[in-house]
Formats: sequence, C-alpha cells, structure tokens
Amino acid sequence: MPMRIRLSMHGRAHKRFFQLVAVNQRARRDAKPAEVLGIYNPHLEPGQDHKTIEWSVDRIRYWLHVGAVPSKSAVKLLELGNILKPGSIYHPKPRRAAPEEPPAPTLAEIRERVTATAEETPESVTTTAEDK
Repeated sequence: MPMRIRLSMHGRAHKRFFQLVAVNQRARRDAKPAEVLGIYNPHLEPGQDHKTIEWSVDRIRYWLHVGAVPSKSAVKLLELGNILKPGSIYHPKPRRAAPEEPPAPTLAEIRERVTATAEETPESVTTTAEDK
C-alpha cells in the first residue's frame, strides 16, 4: 500500500490549521490517516512571534525510510524544519529548457543573402550587353 505524507486541513474559516499525516496514497482526501505526524498552524496567536510547527521527527523519518513520499507542501515544511535537506530527491527539480531553434529569417536578411550570393558569382558566368 503506497503511503504519502501530506497536510490535512482542519479548523474553521479563516482559522485553518494543518496536520501532517501519513495516509494511503489512493485514499480520498478526508480519509482517516494511518498516523498523525504533527501539527502546523500558520496563524500567529496574540503574543507569538512565529508560526507553530509541532511534529514527531522520529516518526517522520520512519515513514520516509519505509517509502512514504511527501507532497510538495510537506516537502517545503520538512525542509524548513531541517528534516529534509534542500535539493533532496523529493525536491522538485527545474525542467531543462528545450533547445531553442534559431528564429526564422526576416525578409531583409533573405534579400541580403540573395544579393551577397549574386555578387559572389564568377564573372565568366554573368553576361553583359558588351559581351554580346
């Protein structure tokens, strides 16, 4: 059964908090998790100067060790908490850009090429009115 570490949203409107959970990857969004690994509260309470993150590091490492794949948002939080190193295998890598094709030549460039090739033709091939 493939497992995923992801955030589960709880709370009321404008006061959401998230639980970091290990859940079956194929389960529905609101399914009961296999284990709750921690809590993330992005709101500042009065008198607080930082957001609240509480988690069980040992259990998170266990689930990563047995093959659970964290979601993108979970990866960001785990990197903030130094559980995952930035640039780890879970960190999304930027795609390489496709090689760019040279732009199509403009009409002026085509005319320059034609006149340049016309000037390079040997004189013996070109005929003038004097030669006739």
